[in-house]
Amino acid sequence: MSDYYWDTQIEYLRNTRWLYYNDDYLEFLVTKVWKIHKPVNIIDYGCGYGYLGIKLLPLLPEGSTYTGIDKGEELIRKAKDIFHNLPYQTEFIAEDIERFEVGTKYDIAMCHAFLLHMNDPTSILGKMKDSVRDKGKVICFETHWIANMANYGFDDLEPSQVIRLGILQKLFEADAKSGGKQGNIGIRIPIILSQLGLNHVECRVSDKVNFLDRNMDRDSKYKLFRSLREDGIGQEPGDEMEIIDNLMSRGLTEEEAKAQYEAELKFSKEFGEDFWLTCAPNMKITFGTVVHK
Repeated sequence: MSDYYWDTQIEYLRNTRWLYYNDDYLEFLVTKVWKIHKPVNIIDYGCGYGYLGIKLLPLLPEGSTYTGIDKGEELIRKAKDIFHNLPYQTEFIAEDIERFEVGTKYDIAMCHAFLLHMNDPTSILGKMKDSVRDKGKVICFETHWIANMANYGFDDLEPSQVIRLGILQKLFEADAKSGGKQGNIGIRIPIILSQLGLNHVECRVSDKVNFLDRNMDRDSKYKLFRSLREDGIGQEPGDEMEIIDNLMSRGLTEEEAKAQYEAELKFSKEFGEDFWLTCAPNMKITFGTVVHK
């Protein structure tokens, strides 16, 4: 059994990625925004089980290739299994990206919900840039947690009762400074890519707005509720003292930590299958053109 955390989270990844984008929006990005009209060679940093390959290869010109690299050996095995009988040219590499040197030049380097877990995302973006040919692209799908948290709509609850934006922003910023998850990295990537010398840097936002509708059919409602819950929405916070101590160790005052715990507890008690909820993940999709001088 692998001791790499994400090797144990394959089902979570497969159950939640669909919450982020509509397929027609991804097609729009490929054809209208990135204007990919001839075969390309893609490398995906932190590929997991190959999610980006699954979504993008059917949209790319025939002859395009997809290389995925990830530290998780179980994730790479799952990716190989998924693509084994699919009509695409793929390669999967089980390596630690922070130490691995790619060498080969690609047309596009991509990542998805990966940089938020990196201690030094700028160095990873530099590696991505260096793995791309002149005039190629770096494309990043990354989180912007505070924008996500600001995009909840409820029927009977006021958002301020369960989404404490000021406290959460303080917590996210403290985590990033302490070497923890950089949950707002998505909104910083345009700046970093420009600082790394990429040209024509642009940023889009994911299009999906998930609507848990009390009146939707039972199977669809259960699937959406289960995926939202698995993605962290409305989960029970756990032991009160343990959670408060943890929040205080991450930079919150005791008063802020108690308020955050109470908000999470209230949400967990209210949230169920027969609950009206709209929420937008607000992933930031940043891309730029590599110029080698």
